[in-house]
Amino acid sequence: MLNVAFRIVGNIGEAEDVLQEAFLDAFNKVKDFRQDTTFGLWLKQIVVNRSINLLRKRRLELVELEGDHLENIPEEENEDEDDIQYQVAMVKEGMKQLPDGYRVVLSLYLLEGYDHEEISQILNISENTSRTQFLRAKRKLMEILKRKGTEL
Repeated sequence: MLNVAFRIVGNIGEAEDVLQEAFLDAFNKVKDFRQDTTFGLWLKQIVVNRSINLLRKRRLELVELEGDHLENIPEEENEDEDDIQYQVAMVKEGMKQLPDGYRVVLSLYLLEGYDHEEISQILNISENTSRTQFLRAKRKLMEILKRKGTEL
């Protein structure tokens, strides 16, 4: 859960605070927990919501954008485990350099498995904005990685 909060807020101290507040919320609202889903998923949703609220307090601004520009995604090649771990570390470092809006949408989509409809509801933006922020975040991350000499 700490990783979920950290990927959204981008600061370990704030992520720890978010996690602590999320656990307090869960403890205080445990009677409201319905058995529709697992406790872990319910808690994860509280963590995500708390993280998003923190970003809103920091005045996260996602601008409504028109038009999607789809990118060609290259085929994946088989690589050894060391290369994969190195690339994962470089991607994580690159994601830290993304603006909050880009990082949040990219994290929710790629790492947390939310679709654009869910992201639009969580962030109170349109699906089109979610898709556009995701595509721009990917493009920006690729630029960051290219500058560091890391090609994916």
